[in-house]
Amino acid sequence: MNLFDSLENSNKQIPLAELMRPKTLDEYLGQTNVINQNSPFIKLLRAKRLFSFILWGPPGCGKTTLARLCANYHNANFIELSAVNSGVKEIKETVEIAKQKLREGTKTIVFVDEIHRFSKTQQDSLLPHIENGLFFFIGSTTENPSFHATPALISRAQVIILNKINKESIEKITLKGFNYLTNTYGSKELGKDALDFIVDLSNGDARFCLNAIENSYFASDEKITKTLLEKLLQKTNIRYSIDAHYDYASAYQKSLRGSDPNAAVYYLAKMLLSGEDPRFIARRLIVVASEDVGNADFRALLIAQAALSAVEHLGMPEARITLAQATEFVARAKKSNRAIVAIDAAMNDIKSGLDFPPPDHLKDAHYKDAKKYGFGTGYVYTHDNPEFKQQFMPDEIKDRKYFNF
Repeated sequence: MNLFDSLENSNKQIPLAELMRPKTLDEYLGQTNVINQNSPFIKLLRAKRLFSFILWGPPGCGKTTLARLCANYHNANFIELSAVNSGVKEIKETVEIAKQKLREGTKTIVFVDEIHRFSKTQQDSLLPHIENGLFFFIGSTTENPSFHATPALISRAQVIILNKINKESIEKITLKGFNYLTNTYGSKELGKDALDFIVDLSNGDARFCLNAIENSYFASDEKITKTLLEKLLQKTNIRYSIDAHYDYASAYQKSLRGSDPNAAVYYLAKMLLSGEDPRFIARRLIVVASEDVGNADFRALLIAQAALSAVEHLGMPEARITLAQATEFVARAKKSNRAIVAIDAAMNDIKSGLDFPPPDHLKDAHYKDAKKYGFGTGYVYTHDNPEFKQQFMPDEIKDRKYFNF
């Protein structure tokens, strides 16, 4: 270490979230689905079997920490790359380090943070080294790996899903950070309402709660209060990733279809607070009004269309009221999916080969040679004789039914 490195390290202000990072698996909180005595993950660790995997979960749920703990458990060389500022060049350098460590008898784990930001070429550059066992790969991502990691990488790396940390664990993490601060810098009081406020606002993000308690500690006098936190934090920690766009839209539509207006308006609120385009939401309403309500209540389509028009004219925040109004109506409306079932069945028939012309008496007869071909002959104008029964379906499928009454 040179003089400049020494000065840099002495001037560093290490965040509390880094200082509180768990050093052992026993200290690791909130992922009992992965960290428990009977989980396959723990059994593989005990068996001293390294394997490549991708950790998928929300921010602050412990992805990086778990990767480091895994490396520590195996006494492996740990190389951490960030997909934001690393590329093929850094991967090549990593390969050379891994080769040297392997000659020395040490295995290497290469951790790529935000693997979803790696291009296909960058991800592919990892494959041969994972395949031949030069190093083991751990990736972390907040996005669905099925959409953002290449199939080749996923086939070589097991996906492990991490959840947002539960409230009980977030409270323990917050208090642990608070106790560290009071032991290091002096005693202060943390009000119960302030603690609850941090836990709720953190929404399962350990980094957020530790940053909140650290900032509020140094911004307070003798007691950390909810009032101080409201001024300091101001905004709720709302998560809305690329995948959430589809997940919440799906949940919204399924709640409308399932006639649950309470769930539907909750997902509507989540999408609006997360900055979703209200026009996109209105278009989803129109789809449900046709697909799931249909002619069981034709007013649903009219109201959904009116909602889109109102959204385009009003904009936010007023559009939230119109969308809530239309959401309730569509959710409570009687449901019928006959329209989508009918059109899809007819289209599938045609695509599968049941592609036939209309009967001759229905064909256009307005041009000169039509009668010569027999087109239009025998057609009865329905308004002149509404009781007359005539065939409208092609001869080959004349008895086929798409609407079942």
